[in-house]
Amino acid sequence: MERLIRLLKIINLIQAFPGIKAKELSVKCETSEKNIYRDLDLLSQANVPLMNEGHGKGYSFMGNFKHFPLNWNEGEYKAFTLLPVLLGENFKTKALMSAYEKVMATHVAEIVEKKSLFSNLSRVIRSGNSATSNTEKDLLPLISEAVLASQTIEAIYHTQSRNITTKRKIDPYYIMPRNDRLYIIGYDHKSNEIRTFRLSRFQHINLLNQRFKKDEINLEKYLQYTWSIIRGEERIHFKIIFSREVARYVEEDEYNVSPKLTSLEDGYLLFEVTVNDDREFLRWLMQFGPDAEIIEPKYYRNSMKEMLQKWNNIYD
Repeated sequence: MERLIRLLKIINLIQAFPGIKAKELSVKCETSEKNIYRDLDLLSQANVPLMNEGHGKGYSFMGNFKHFPLNWNEGEYKAFTLLPVLLGENFKTKALMSAYEKVMATHVAEIVEKKSLFSNLSRVIRSGNSATSNTEKDLLPLISEAVLASQTIEAIYHTQSRNITTKRKIDPYYIMPRNDRLYIIGYDHKSNEIRTFRLSRFQHINLLNQRFKKDEINLEKYLQYTWSIIRGEERIHFKIIFSREVARYVEEDEYNVSPKLTSLEDGYLLFEVTVNDDREFLRWLMQFGPDAEIIEPKYYRNSMKEMLQKWNNIYD
C-alpha cells in the first residue's frame, strides 16, 4: 500500500477504534509493526495529535481532532446541494434541513482538514534539498489529493533522458518513495501505457474534473522483480556472498524484492535475488565494497573485475 494512503487509513482506524494497538494496525494495514511505528512517528511530525496512554493501551487522538471521511467527488457534492431544490415543501422539515446543513458543514470541514493534513504530511514526507525541492513541495499536496481522489491530472513534465518537456494527462495511481526520492506510478494518456514519473520533474500540475479507476494495475505485479524503481524485461538471478562484518546488516534490512538468505560458516551470508534490471541493484551492491562478492552470474562477476581494474588504473 502506498504510504500516504496508509497514513490516512491509520488516522481513520484510530478515530474509529480509539485504543487500537500497533499490532492491530499492522494487520489491518497489511504491513509490519515496524512500519506502523515509523508511520506513527511521521504523523506526530505532521502535528496529528496522537496519544499513547502506556504499554498495551493503544493509540487515540488528543482533544477534538477529527478526520472527516465523506470523500465526496465533485458530482456527488453538486447532486447533494440540489437536494433542497428537488424536495417538495412537505418534505422540508426542520429536522431534515438541520441534518442537511450539518452534512454540508461537515463537507466544508473535511475540505479544510484534508488540505491541512495533505500539507503537513507532504512537508514531512518529502525528501532532500535539491534545486527543485520548492516545486516538489508545492506539487506534492496536489498529487496526493489526486491519488486519493482517483482524479486525473494535466501536467508539464520534463523527461531527463531525452531532455524534453511535454504536456500530458496522467491518472496517478500511487506515490512511491524510493532512494530518498518520490515517484508517481500512473497511466500516461500520451503513450497509453502505465509509466513511472519522478515527482521532482513535474513543472506544473492541474487537477482535472475527471475520475479514473485503479482496476487497470496490480502494483505488486507491476513492481515484481523491480529492485527499486527502474523496471526492465530481464530476469537476472544474482548470488552474492556477504562477509560476516556486514551480514547482520544485510539480513535486517527491508527490500522491495524478497531475497533468499542462507547463513554460511564463519558468519558469511549467501544472498540470492532475481531482478528485472541490473543498474539499481549493482549500485546498491557496490556500497559494500570488498564485503560483497558476486558469485553468479559469471558475466557480472567478470564485469565487476574489469571495472575495478579500470578504477585501479585511474588511481595508480
